[in-house]
Amino acid sequence: MNTLKYLSIITVYILSNLFIVPSMAQPQSTQVVYHIDDTQFQGLKGLRNIRNHLDVSPSTKIVVVTHAFGVDLLMEGAKDQKNQVEYAPLISALKSRGVRFEVCEITLKNRDLKKETFILESDFTPSGVVRIADLQVKEHFAYIKP
Repeated sequence: MNTLKYLSIITVYILSNLFIVPSMAQPQSTQVVYHIDDTQFQGLKGLRNIRNHLDVSPSTKIVVVTHAFGVDLLMEGAKDQKNQVEYAPLISALKSRGVRFEVCEITLKNRDLKKETFILESDFTPSGVVRIADLQVKEHFAYIKP
């Protein structure tokens, strides 16, 4: 009787473990927040970094958060001062690859800017700095400042 009880316990244990999903689930794709606060120094370099990032790791989830003078990157007609390269087509291409571009609304208020002056690819966030912190802490995004 003891042998039968022992075999029953082992059988239940083996069968129950067959239905447990292994803890080695699919690895999550990388999530990254790019922080832009000065378009003149970070604009073109940042957009190129993001393009290169996606070329090597296309499944990466990327959010670009702009504030202060970084919001200029997303304004209608904005272009790199040194090379005269327009940002909008580069941003549009990245947006089509899943990149999200966010503008700080505190900066809008402080600089007296209107949402209508930004390209269509722009999304808005109440605070750029809070958004960056939340992405890092709550959603485990890696932080990059080009």
